[in-house]
Formats: sequence, C-alpha cells, structure tokens
Amino acid sequence: MPNGADTALVSDWQLTKEKTMTPRMSRRSLVSRASALGAGVALSGTVAAHAQSTPVASPASANLLPEAEAVVQDINEMGGSIKMLSAVTGGKNPEEDVLFAREVTRLTGVTLDLVHPTAEYDEKLLADLAAGVEYDLIYLGQDTMFSLAEQDVLTPLTDQIESSALLSNPTVIPPEEWDMVRYEEDLWGVFNKREGARMPIVRQDWMETLGLEQPKTLDDFYNVMVAFRDEDPAGNGAGATLGLSTAGTYDIQPFLSAQGVKPGYVEVDGARTIPWATEAAVPTYEWLAKLYAEGLYDQNFATNATSDMRALFLTNQVGFVTYWDTWVGLFNNIKQTEEPNTEFRAKGIPGAVGPEGNIIISRGGPGLWTIPVNAPNPETAFAFLEWWNTIPGIRLGTLGIDGHDYNVTDGEFALTEIGAEHGMDHGQPTPYNSNWENPIGTLPGLEEAQEVSANYAYLAKTGLEWGTEVEPLLSEFIIQAILGDLAPADAVAQLQEQLRSQGLID
Repeated sequence: MPNGADTALVSDWQLTKEKTMTPRMSRRSLVSRASALGAGVALSGTVAAHAQSTPVASPASANLLPEAEAVVQDINEMGGSIKMLSAVTGGKNPEEDVLFAREVTRLTGVTLDLVHPTAEYDEKLLADLAAGVEYDLIYLGQDTMFSLAEQDVLTPLTDQIESSALLSNPTVIPPEEWDMVRYEEDLWGVFNKREGARMPIVRQDWMETLGLEQPKTLDDFYNVMVAFRDEDPAGNGAGATLGLSTAGTYDIQPFLSAQGVKPGYVEVDGARTIPWATEAAVPTYEWLAKLYAEGLYDQNFATNATSDMRALFLTNQVGFVTYWDTWVGLFNNIKQTEEPNTEFRAKGIPGAVGPEGNIIISRGGPGLWTIPVNAPNPETAFAFLEWWNTIPGIRLGTLGIDGHDYNVTDGEFALTEIGAEHGMDHGQPTPYNSNWENPIGTLPGLEEAQEVSANYAYLAKTGLEWGTEVEPLLSEFIIQAILGDLAPADAVAQLQEQLRSQGLID
C-alpha cells in the first residue's frame, strides 16, 4: 500500500477506535468480503472532499477527433445500461439527476441508473460494497482506488486504456497523468476531470486602489494585509477589514511555501516524514500566530467551513482567502452577476517564494471512474468512460443538460438562469481534453489562475491513512499553535510525538 498504509480483511464489517489525545472516529474502517464483491476495504479520507466547481479555460478546436467520432458511434450502437455510483457527476439535486440520466440516454443510447448521494458518500460506498451491490461504475479518490485494487475489488483497465485510440491520445489525456495513477504497474480507473490547485486569492481591485504590488514573501503578504485593514479599501471603516480567512488549516500551504515545506508525505533517507510536522514549518506557524494575534487573521478560522470563508470574501470583509483556482472565476462571476457594475475583482496568485526561489502550492488529488469486478456491464461502462472524454461528453459534464442548463440558437450557446447558477459544473468542469473549447467562454480571472496552477502545483503523496488519521492531528496542533495555546515549536514537537506513536511517520 502507498506510504506504508496497512489494510486488513476481517469476517464482519466493524469500526475500530484507536486512542488519541482526543476521541475520534475510527482511523481504519474495515468491511467484510462477501458474495461476488462484498469487499474487504480499508477506506480513509473523504472521497469527494473539497470538490471543486466552476468551468475551465478552454483551448483548441471543438471538432471531434476521428477516434472520438468512432467512440460516439460505437456507444450509440451498443446501447444497454449501466449503474453508476457518483460523488460529483450528475445534477445539482435529485430532480435534476433524473434529467441528467435522461440526457445520457439521449446522447449515447445507454440507460443510466444514477446513484448520486447528496451527502455521506463514503458511508454509502462502504455500505454498498459490503452488501455486494452491483455497480458498473464507481467514482473514487486515488488512495481509495489503490486500496480497492489491492483487495481485488476493481477490474484492471490497463489493456483497455492503452488500446483505446481516444484515451491514449496525448491531446485527450497527457501520458504523464496516467503514470501518476498507476498501482502495481496497472491502471484501475479513468480520470473524471483535471484537478486544479489551491492558491492565495486576493482582492486585486483593492491591490490596485492602494497601489500595492503582488506579495512574494511572508513579510510582503503581512504588509498587504495590514494595508487592507488600515487603509480601508473596502469602506468598512479602518480596522474592520480582515487580511486573511481560511477554513481551518485548509489550505495554508501557500505560506508554508516560504520555508520550502511541501504538503503530504516526503521520504527522507528511506523514512516517511510529514514536512508540515517538522521544525521547518515552525516559522510559518509563528507568522500565522502573529496574524491572528493582531486581528489580521479571521478569528473564526478554526471553526470555519469553506462556505464561511467564501462569504467573507464575497461580502468585502477579507482581502485574502486560500482556495481552488477555479473559484477565482466563480467569485468574479457571482459578483458580476449580482452587480454588473461591481469593481470586485478576484485574482489567483502564487504562494510565498521559498529559500531556493521555488513556490509550492497544493494540487488536487485525482478522482477516477472505476469498474468493479462484479460489474454486470463492464464493456458498456468502459465505452461510457471513453465517451465522457469526447466533446459531447465534456459538454454534458460542463454545461449540463441541453434545454435545461443551456440553449443553442443558430449555433450560439447561452446558459439559462439555472445553468448560470450551476456554474458550468456537472461533474467535469475542468476536462483534460485539449480539443475542447467552451462555447460559453471562460469566467473572468480563471485562465490566469490556472496558469499559476500549471507553474507551481505539487501533487502531495498522502495515502489511505491521511484523511482520517493524519489530517485531524495536523489540524489539532497547528490550530493550537496559531491560537497561541501552544508555542509553535512545542506544537510541532507534540505533533511529531503523536504521529510517530501511531506509526504515521518513521
């Protein structure tokens, strides 16, 4: 297993609890192997956590490649049906899921039974796998996919992917992306979309009003935040505007970049380390604690949901948030839709420059479609995955449902009011296929933010234990350091002790 994560198979589904400083849910959820599937599963992390929405910058021609034309023709001739368990793809509510499934049938000839939980996706996944429910397609995060592949729950797709004229076309999916998701030399899933990166997003209109330059160092970021507070570009009254808001410690990586600290696991001399839990991270925690003590950092950051952070940014109460590149476009679109004459302008910028001149921000982990070994219709399922990467498939995954989310008049595409609300995201807002051109256009600031991702995004190595074991510990001690409950150096020392005692670092 990746990063030394261990997986156990047991006779009955059970949840175990391990002792930590504070009681937490089981760090290793185990499911029995039963009937045709009934998988033995050790899942951790949230499969769809922090899912992005919004559209993508779109290059090149929208014409179908010859191999894509063949895929469209083949799936229409194939017909049949598939059952899909989806975390992100589909409608925005149960009623629209029905319309989405009908649109799939209209476009492909395949009948889609779409199971799209509105919450607690992991719990639904675990329960259905344990019960041996037969799905043709299941959406998984990379680490979960590796776990299920090891336990013989998934169908290896290497031969099919490599022999697919469409999926092996480098303009559809770059070869290096496939290499990123191999496990035991095999491929077990097909990408749902291209993941973006998380970065500082700043009120660029305030920057220009105050004549400020883009920050590069932690001192620069601090000085900009002080200017936002004291010079009042928001008109809130001096001292009322915050410099920074985050949702807990998600995502402070752009500031840890100042010390050259990487997210996730990093192997050093054969040992697993977590740079966020090392002495190298202490200066950044001290800097964040300084922001908090001076009222520049949202005093509610520790309990914020991402929606709280977004609301502050959209209501002129904070100058910086750290969030997905795609939300740069969405922030601008929301404000311009609400207030056509608004001066509001969000901009995605790089993180702090590190000691060797490098900048490190976090890339989102891959989400993939997989075919279980007990899938009733695996051939149809794979044909759908190919179709999902054609222009008609991408159009459905971005714009949505023809006549519901958008209309086409004399060849011109226009979003409906509902489509505008949905932000051109029905599961694939950021496609890999470089032959796709969004006929609606791209949202303001998005392309520039995606260039930041392309230049500086780093894909962290995590593993199955990360989401339920590592992240809660990181959050617990880093928040104490920022709040001033622990000196940052002491917080890191205690964090290391906890991680090592639980076998999470070497």
